[in-house]
Amino acid sequence: MKQPKYLDEAFSLVTKEMLETFIKKHKDYGKGNILDMGELGIAFRVSEKVSRLKNLFSKKDKPKNESIDDCWLDIAVYGAIALLYRRKWFQKLKMKK
Repeated sequence: MKQPKYLDEAFSLVTKEMLETFIKKHKDYGKGNILDMGELGIAFRVSEKVSRLKNLFSKKDKPKNESIDDCWLDIAVYGAIALLYRRKWFQKLKMKK
């Protein structure tokens, strides 16, 4: 991974990862799982990720299935999805890619 020189470059790299994660998971799962429960469902998923983080932080062994970075990335993506949902973009728009 490229080592950024500035904080805004670092933020840009993370948001690029978020977009890649969003696209990959959207292709796997589609919109249905979000549309079924709406914002409350998103909040539950974020809550589950936070619980996983707490569990991962308390373990001494390295996780085998999901890293701490993966959890944080998923939480960030769910935050973006929540904003898209609140603005009605998630419901109305389709993927370009």
